[in-house]
Amino acid sequence: MTSTENLLSELNPAQSEAVTHAGGPLLVVAGAGSGKTRVLTRRIAYLMSARHVAPYQILAITFTNKAAGEMKARVAELVGPIAQSMWVSTFHSACVRILRQEAVRLGYANSFSIYDSADSLRLITIVAKELNLDSKRYPARQFQSMISNAKNELMGPQDYVNAASNQFEQVVADVYSVYQQRLQRANAMDFDDLILKTVEVLQRFPEAKARFRSRFRHVLVDEYQDTNHAQYILVKELVGSDSEGMPPAELCVVGDADQSIYGFRGATIRNILQFELDYPNASTVLLEQNYRSTQNILNAANAVITKNVSRKEKNLWTDSGSGALLTGYIAENEHDEARFIAEEIRQLQRDEKSQPGDTAIFYRTNAQSRVFEEVFMRNALPYKVVGGLRFYERREVKDLLAYLRVLANLDDEISLRRIINVPKRGIGDTSLDYVDLFAQQNGISFWQGLLRASEVTGLPSRAAQSIQDFTSMISALNVLVEAKTRPSVIVEAALEQSGLLQELADSTDPQDEVRVENLKELVAVSMEYEERDFEELGEDEEISLSGFLEKVSLVADADEIPEGEDHGGVVTMMTLHTAKGLEFPTVFLTGMEDGIFPHSRTLGEKDEVEEERRLAYVGLTRARKHLYISRAEYRSTWGAPNYNPPSRFLDEIPEDVIEWRNESSTSLSPSLLKRPRVATTPPPRATGKKISTIELAVGERVSHDTFGLGVVVAVAGEADKAEATIKFGQYGEKRLLLRYAPVEKL
Repeated sequence: MTSTENLLSELNPAQSEAVTHAGGPLLVVAGAGSGKTRVLTRRIAYLMSARHVAPYQILAITFTNKAAGEMKARVAELVGPIAQSMWVSTFHSACVRILRQEAVRLGYANSFSIYDSADSLRLITIVAKELNLDSKRYPARQFQSMISNAKNELMGPQDYVNAASNQFEQVVADVYSVYQQRLQRANAMDFDDLILKTVEVLQRFPEAKARFRSRFRHVLVDEYQDTNHAQYILVKELVGSDSEGMPPAELCVVGDADQSIYGFRGATIRNILQFELDYPNASTVLLEQNYRSTQNILNAANAVITKNVSRKEKNLWTDSGSGALLTGYIAENEHDEARFIAEEIRQLQRDEKSQPGDTAIFYRTNAQSRVFEEVFMRNALPYKVVGGLRFYERREVKDLLAYLRVLANLDDEISLRRIINVPKRGIGDTSLDYVDLFAQQNGISFWQGLLRASEVTGLPSRAAQSIQDFTSMISALNVLVEAKTRPSVIVEAALEQSGLLQELADSTDPQDEVRVENLKELVAVSMEYEERDFEELGEDEEISLSGFLEKVSLVADADEIPEGEDHGGVVTMMTLHTAKGLEFPTVFLTGMEDGIFPHSRTLGEKDEVEEERRLAYVGLTRARKHLYISRAEYRSTWGAPNYNPPSRFLDEIPEDVIEWRNESSTSLSPSLLKRPRVATTPPPRATGKKISTIELAVGERVSHDTFGLGVVVAVAGEADKAEATIKFGQYGEKRLLLRYAPVEKL
């Protein structure tokens, strides 16, 4: 075991104070890069070696399994194998260990199952169906999100019923109630239950609480600023109070309110800001010396975070010198931004200042990775996307591409099967099996089988009707392909007519907001295909949906990026939320525009803008030596140029720590002025501005850009769904979606 003297060597005075503190509760406010893991591991080792605490009396809680594993390994290095009998785990793992012993008190067997998010969603879907709820009006994902929030606030079904203040909350309460009954019947708990049920055991059964209270004499919690209400109460119950007949456990929490960025998950910053109110005899130690970044980087981060009102005052400093100035870059658009970064990474490598493997690119939302991925592929720069699927592997992107593949090839059975019930239309696998059998018996394709659904034996009439509605919608969209409509218009029409966009837009699940952004990005990709490739087309080529899909599949199907030791490693791309806890010698903080970062949905809310500012602080403090900050003067949104003002966080960075490469786009280098042409006539905005739909009556004569002269023979639907069947000489009858049809009355 390491001697006490050695444990305290290499610690600065504040770290040493945090390690040796004894007695009342301790709050360690650990600034970014200030050595908090070292403090936690040394404190645990110090408890064992200097204060002779038995390892089984120590409970250390972290937020990730990785952090728990690292902490245990580092303590073992200091104190040897006895560290194995400590509890070092995440909140959820600690609760599972408690519940495996105590769940019988709540009517569960100790062998209870743990449902992950997908299992929970499946069960909620079954419950909603059981309660005859319309899945379009009441999406299961929305119930899941609201029930999770309730559990994080320690609200059981009955509490939720009592608090329901409108009809919708009443419906949620019904679902929550049946969902919990079904969980109990299945001897299962979801992730949120693990904490909720542990708190219930500790609050309802004094003898169970006494057992854990007498065991855990020291409770240490990492990343305390990320705790939600349920986790906060759990810690309070495990620590206990003087009134319970035994002294409370010694509590040490470590965290940094300036890095509290998980409000959307229910984390509540008040837990750390009001620690001294919750524990009146608490001591606070401030760790301000930073061992990661240069002073210029810290000055930028300090200046930004100071603008937040609700925070504890602290100022990060380092004795490792000022270092290089930050580099700022104003790109013309997102492609220019990605090109600049790719060129800069290569230049740093040539100058032997930094290798690609030392480099990270941060962005606010996952959709922003797409342009970087394409530019890096073209430049043969190896990269990996962390904490998120590569753009074309995301479910909603694959769903929309499957719609487009069907429109380009109606016999694409795999794509048809993927989308026929997305969004849900009540067309199950059994119905599709009937259609498949019918198609095989009649020697026709799966699509032709769907068109003849009314003839399929055994197919329920409801499913047959849903299939007819689906084929009708696909047939109408397919006319756009026949008419050689621009891909971006087809993409938008498919998004709108399919209901894909509506389903996500109606949801309150924050994840679905991200999915809308990814779909929006695919519209931008189709616009780029039309614009950039316009001048590059060969004589026999034309802009088409098939051409667009071919381009996408070539990018999406690029080989898995090699580890590429020869290239000096791979560039890492990730969202700012994923970046927390990491560090890199070189960091590019991108998309610094109001509306992108801070995110548009936060702009009206003071608390939310403060959380975005903390996210900026997290991004800035990940960099060790080189920090680049970039913004674009405009970027594509639904394929049209969108001009965002510079991020308010840029104004907060002191001028003397940043060097701007270009003050405006007029100073862009000639090589960077090759930009995609912006379409002068944007397509109808299925997803943005409403356009007026032509109104036609039977018998009217019309002219169509592709099919020529025709006569209206039938009209149906209204507003966005308005369509007309028109007879065009040699082309025969065509069913046109009027919103997208280039038709004029004669």
